[in-house]
Amino acid sequence: MRAPTHTPPSRFSTFLIVFALAMGGFGIGTGEFAIMGLMPNVAADLGISEPQVGHLISTYALGVVVGAPLLAILGAQLFRRQLLILLMIFYALGNVASALASNYQTLLFFRFVSGLPHGAYFGVAALVAASLVSPDHRAKAVSQVMMGLSLALLIGNPLATVLGQSMDWRYAFGFVGAISLLTVVLVALLLPKDPSEQRHSALSELRAFNKPDIWLALAIGSIGFAGMFAVFSYLAPTLLQVTQVDESWIPVALVVFGLGGFVGNLLGGWLFDRLQFRAVGVVLIFSAVILSVFPSTTSYLPALLTACFLTALMVALGPALQTHLMDVAAGAQTLAAASHHAAFNLANALGPWLGGLAITAGFGWQSTGYVGAATALAGLCIFLIAWRRSAPESRAEPQTDAAV
Repeated sequence: MRAPTHTPPSRFSTFLIVFALAMGGFGIGTGEFAIMGLMPNVAADLGISEPQVGHLISTYALGVVVGAPLLAILGAQLFRRQLLILLMIFYALGNVASALASNYQTLLFFRFVSGLPHGAYFGVAALVAASLVSPDHRAKAVSQVMMGLSLALLIGNPLATVLGQSMDWRYAFGFVGAISLLTVVLVALLLPKDPSEQRHSALSELRAFNKPDIWLALAIGSIGFAGMFAVFSYLAPTLLQVTQVDESWIPVALVVFGLGGFVGNLLGGWLFDRLQFRAVGVVLIFSAVILSVFPSTTSYLPALLTACFLTALMVALGPALQTHLMDVAAGAQTLAAASHHAAFNLANALGPWLGGLAITAGFGWQSTGYVGAATALAGLCIFLIAWRRSAPESRAEPQTDAAV
């Protein structure tokens, strides 16, 4: 009896699958970033300080750090379609629970729980998207899935902010839960079963994961990307306290930031398909310059909005590093892809924490820019180490994993 074969989807089917995966990214991105635009509202409702709301952001990010490798390992024996569906159900439940939290401590716990499936979802979704196209278009396919995250910055986060300001911040998380359930339906309907899909055991993924090139790439993301979150997390109070504008400008600034993230996501895929690993160094140099200038823009609204757009271009690091990991993580692509998002959310924890330290020490809300510039430079140093190790390989043809 012949083994069943898997027929590659048509171009239109591929578009629909990527759309479904991006919808999940939109829900996750909105759930991750919504609280940043609603920081003053959450603080007032729960009777806590704005830096304490920053701890909610960091707690979610730590949930991603813990959950990404853990759920990738536990789900290694599942087909990717099954794992994606289970992860989005988990995410929906975590956000509904966040909306119903009665106090700060309960919300802190449910934000951690909500973060657990984040990294594993993006990692598996990126691998599915890359498997649908030729090797020289992998970064573009990954960036298309990550488009959902960019659109969350551009549309979802401002929409959640307006919803939270006009009604209650809890409705923002209810909105995220609804999007997550819609994603479950879309993935179940559009992503076909692939009985020929090769799966790795948890132990084989762990053995293949232990490579310096993988760890260096994750370190670049966790440290180099922290600067964007240092600025973004405290953008709302910076607008109110330093720029001294009405709170109605907060959603506008978030839209501008989201537009920068949208452009940066496309730019990251385009750069990597042309420059390969060097694209990461280019983005980090640009980021260090922009973040160092950010504090001088905070007193003048047009300048601050321009700085928001340019800072958000750092999102270009996402598809570039994700695709680089596909090249260096043969045999451990599921775990590496999920860990990539754990690294970026370690940056999401590190950025607000370092920014909060600077603010609490009396350096002002605008000091987050200098904190961000320092982390971008640290990431650049790690990149240079990784570049020296991988320069010959980075000029070679992209590698693919048989499991993709």
